[in-house]
Amino acid sequence: MQHRSYSGKVLYLTDGKGEMGREMFYVTIQPDGTRTMRATCEMDDDRLIRDVVMTVDKDWQPTDAYVRLTIQEKFSGSGWFRFTNDLAECEAYTANEGRISQRIPTSSHTNAFGTHPVHSDAWGLAKFKERVPGGIIEHQGITFTTSHNANGGTGPYLMPSSGRIKRRYVGLEEIEVPAGTFKAHHFQMLFSSYPPLDAWATDQDCVPIRIRWDHLKQTYDLVELNGDWR
Repeated sequence: MQHRSYSGKVLYLTDGKGEMGREMFYVTIQPDGTRTMRATCEMDDDRLIRDVVMTVDKDWQPTDAYVRLTIQEKFSGSGWFRFTNDLAECEAYTANEGRISQRIPTSSHTNAFGTHPVHSDAWGLAKFKERVPGGIIEHQGITFTTSHNANGGTGPYLMPSSGRIKRRYVGLEEIEVPAGTFKAHHFQMLFSSYPPLDAWATDQDCVPIRIRWDHLKQTYDLVELNGDWR
């Protein structure tokens, strides 16, 4: 076996309330750069459990994924997704919509796929090839998400999202969380209608150390990290 792997846990902390959820993740990285994330997300206030398996290639472009939702202890939906250079497809079944089959032709490979674990939010750092403090990059590729809700609590199926994703690189900072003290890259996801989402992540693997979004009044802190992360 030539792959390496790491695992960890993130707590979802709501202002004035404390822990309101958690995310457990396990990631494997193959020698060719392909990486697969397995994440279980629990959101106590929404009584939501999300199970995600997502794979990206060496360029951090999504290749395939599986997402399953349970809300209020009942099945809500599940879906399988696949992406190629000219196609995005989905086979899903949800409690509200029933069976869904989608085949969406694309002009290029899908640039990003939002499956809603905070771990994949930190993967956005990988898009910064030249990390200059204050620098902003704008990706104008094809993007999809499984849900337009902030908690990802609808679907899951292919929903187009804005192809114009702006991110600002802030710089390398030292940050302390329950899992330890880390040198982390700080960047922001920029939105037109919401305050920016701040994320701190490790260098090569973009492991989330802390994520803060004032819009939801939530902080996501790394509390465990094990294995061969970089």
